[in-house]
Amino acid sequence: MGPAIGDILPLAIGIAISPIPIIAAILMLLSPKARGTSVGFLIGWVLGIVVAVVVFTLLSSIIPQDSGGSKPIAGVIKILLGLGLLFLAFRQWRGRPAAGVEPAMPKWMSAIDTMTAARGLVLGFLLSALNPKNLLMGVAAGVAVGSGGLTVGESALVIVVYTIIASITVAGPVIAYLVASTRMVGPLESLRGWLLHNNAIVMAVLLLVIGVVLIGKGIGSF
Repeated sequence: MGPAIGDILPLAIGIAISPIPIIAAILMLLSPKARGTSVGFLIGWVLGIVVAVVVFTLLSSIIPQDSGGSKPIAGVIKILLGLGLLFLAFRQWRGRPAAGVEPAMPKWMSAIDTMTAARGLVLGFLLSALNPKNLLMGVAAGVAVGSGGLTVGESALVIVVYTIIASITVAGPVIAYLVASTRMVGPLESLRGWLLHNNAIVMAVLLLVIGVVLIGKGIGSF
C-alpha cells in the first residue's frame, strides 16, 4: 500500500494546488449566498474527485501484468498521461498574462453571485471530475491504485487519502468561513487576488513537475 500512496501523493497535491477552484470557492464565500453555495461546491468537488478515481481504479484493476511483476500497459498509460500534463503545462505557460496586465477570470465566475447550492454542487463536480487536468490526475491515480495489487480495503484507504489531500484547499477556506466568517473576508480577498495573478505560472510549474514524475514512473514500470 505504501508505494500506491507514494504514487498518488503528487497527483492529489496537483489537484489541491489548482488555483481556479480555490478562487471559485472564495468568490462563493464572498457572495450573498455564501454558506449554501460554498458547501454545495465543496460537496460537488469531493464527489467529482471520488467518482473519477474510483472509476479509473476499477478499470485499471483489470490491466494485466507479466509474471515478472512489470506492468507495461500501466507504464504506457502513465507515460501518455505525463505527456498530456506536459502539454497542458506548455499551454498554461503560453497563456500567462503579460506583466502588468490584469488576468481575465473565466466567464462562468461572473455568475457565482447568483448561484444556488445545487448549482454550486454541479459546478464543483464538473471542475473536479471533468476538468482536463484533474481528469488526467484522476486517471493516473486510478492506474496507481488499480494496478497496485491492493486489497479492497487497502484501495479504499488509498482513495480516502487521495481525496482528503486533493480537496483540502477547497475545504479549508469553506470550513474556516463557516467557523469565523467575519474574520475571514479580508484574508480570503487577498488570497483570491494572489491566486488570480499567479494562476498560470503556478499551474505550469506544477503540471511540468508532475508530468515528468509520471513519465519517470511509467518508464520504471517496464
